[in-house]
Amino acid sequence: MRKLAWVTGAFSAGIFLAQYLLPAEDLLLWAAVCSALACGCFLLPGGWRRCGIALFAALGLGLGYNVLYTARVQWPMEALVGTEQTVTMTICGDPVATQYGAKATVQVEGLPGKIVYYGDAFLAELCPGQTVKDTVSFQSASNVKDDNVTSFTSKGVFLLAYGLDDAPQIADGTMDSARWWPARAGRAVRQRIEVLFSGDTAGFLSAILTGEKDGLSVQAANDLSEAGIYHILAVSGMHCGFLLAAVQLLIGRHRRRLCAACAVPTLVFYALLTGGSPSVVRACVMLSFLLAAPLFGRESDGPTALTAALFLILLENPFAAASVSLQLSFTAMAGILWLTPRLYKRLGKGGSRLRAGLAASFSATMGALVFSTPVSAFYFGALPLISPVSNLLCLWAAGLVFMLGLAAVLLGFLWLPLGTVAAFPVRLLAGYILQVSHVLADVPYHAVYFANPYLKYWLIFAYVLFGAAWFTKGKGKYLIATVCAVLTLAVTVILGSAQYHGDLEIVMLDAGQGQSVVLASEGDYALVDCGSANGWYDVGNDAADFLLTMGCRKLDHLILTHYDSDHVNGVENLLSRLDVDTLWLPKRADRDGLQRTLLAAAEQYGVTVSFVETARTVPLGGAELTIYPPAGAALNDNEQGLSLLAALGKKEFFLTGDMDTAAEKRLLSTYDLPDIEVLAAGHHGSKNATSETLLKALRPETVCISVGSNSYGHPAEQTLERLEKQGCTVYRTDLCGNIRISWNGGSHHGKESNEK
Repeated sequence: MRKLAWVTGAFSAGIFLAQYLLPAEDLLLWAAVCSALACGCFLLPGGWRRCGIALFAALGLGLGYNVLYTARVQWPMEALVGTEQTVTMTICGDPVATQYGAKATVQVEGLPGKIVYYGDAFLAELCPGQTVKDTVSFQSASNVKDDNVTSFTSKGVFLLAYGLDDAPQIADGTMDSARWWPARAGRAVRQRIEVLFSGDTAGFLSAILTGEKDGLSVQAANDLSEAGIYHILAVSGMHCGFLLAAVQLLIGRHRRRLCAACAVPTLVFYALLTGGSPSVVRACVMLSFLLAAPLFGRESDGPTALTAALFLILLENPFAAASVSLQLSFTAMAGILWLTPRLYKRLGKGGSRLRAGLAASFSATMGALVFSTPVSAFYFGALPLISPVSNLLCLWAAGLVFMLGLAAVLLGFLWLPLGTVAAFPVRLLAGYILQVSHVLADVPYHAVYFANPYLKYWLIFAYVLFGAAWFTKGKGKYLIATVCAVLTLAVTVILGSAQYHGDLEIVMLDAGQGQSVVLASEGDYALVDCGSANGWYDVGNDAADFLLTMGCRKLDHLILTHYDSDHVNGVENLLSRLDVDTLWLPKRADRDGLQRTLLAAAEQYGVTVSFVETARTVPLGGAELTIYPPAGAALNDNEQGLSLLAALGKKEFFLTGDMDTAAEKRLLSTYDLPDIEVLAAGHHGSKNATSETLLKALRPETVCISVGSNSYGHPAEQTLERLEKQGCTVYRTDLCGNIRISWNGGSHHGKESNEK
């Protein structure tokens, strides 16, 4: 079976090369080169000939298939970008409510790929198989607001469609077809879970059984992530293994043919029920190989099953190579197949059953982590050090939650009181996992973050260190490697916080089209705003990562200039990660409910709220913050925002939020503001902010602009021209990444920008 592994692995490698490394215009040339090399392998002797032909031919096929798929699927769909058309769409999965209505993945007749359709709130009530006829505006799914993204194309979605009709036409379509039974079963399971459970327990059960994670609170989701066990919610091999065990328990392990005949369709149905993510498809294919191999007189082979699963996923959609779920799932499984048996062989020899069980759990965890950690670090910027402990404490309970939770739901369908009784132990076990993750997430240095620029070098060093230990002989080599890794990690963490040595540190974080500014002085910390209009920025967690890297364990001041979502939508994530002393808010009527949401979050996390109605001066270590109340008279949020002056001696930093020109003039006429060194440009560089009047009054030397991909034209050419005319040095987060200003005593230490 290993021959199949070589072929499917080489084909998959060709897809990854096409997606990540080789220019699109050169793919056919490289496919031809691979074909020529395959022909050249006919000159090689014996086994080398067969291997060479298979490898190069499969590699060339992978490159060529990527070209073919792009031409047949992606290009025809992207040709519709910027057009408006009336189309009939079939809903392919459960619609999801959004801030402005609802969205659903749909299929349009005549188009080869899928589309995400954004419509009004009515969409959330529809079922898979129903059709919607609407006039839509098509936009690219691979280039959103000038940013290249893969979150859509990796799922086979190449267009975004925005509904334009006030009353789209709805029909039943094929909703009663067997094609939609798995999706409808998934919805029924989630509805029954909501009846049997509540709160985070319901969200946890819905996630672990169906893959739907939206029911978890922000606190619970962040706790699981920080504790390094969020992966138990990603439907994968563990869940499919539990399902297979249940089938074998009912049928009997020794009735192989019947077991395979029942288990394979069950696994396929479950994969469709949970949305068909790469991790669950990978698990289903591998388990199907495991079940089928003995029936054909063959031994099951892990690498063959793994590469075959990857081949099938990429054959359906080569762009799935960019899926984070796929990359994490396959690297983790590769580690389990290669490293886990070797670790267990060394750790599990002799001893009691308890030792063997602990060795098996530790080996599986480390096998998965060793291969997947670089991928996780790259995408999520965190290294949860507590993960081996949390997995040891929680994986056994996760298995019981899945098995008992599934039983409780099925019994709940038969007779609700019986399901309610069966749900009791599930509540206890789910509560145990959530509580353990919450406790571990509060342990100091439970995780370290790649906001520390030295951490990536430590990670490389650690891999080299343990790799050297693996290939060398001698007793105690792993103990020595572990001690060296721990000591160097401690030094790395100290260096990460020690680099912020100024008496006043100001860091404008790269928040995309939003704003978040860190202020730190002598162990005191403040954050001004915490939000982004770009959905691919998680500003709350990014700010928490950065503050924790600086050494912050408690945020003294969280100052929100106004209530626009691009300045506040990351606050709850931040509060769930860090203790906050005082939340400073502008006083105004709560027209859109955001103020009420923030107040509820502050109450939940025990944060003191202070409304700014007069100028307030508060200390920040050796510096001083002055918070000015809204200067605008209109109802517009931008005019009803706070502004902030941070001062260290005679060095000042000033920030106006999204104030427009009129509010700036009123601010200048109301308060005696000093000449300043650094100004945060108003409203992301809008033409209606950072006026000439403000620039002449404050005379800043440097202006920092927090801006990202947007459709507003920020920063405006007029604003940039005004800044140039004033002689200001300009830094932009979209070009520079995080922008850092460091002042020491009365002197200016300089400005640094971290290139993206």
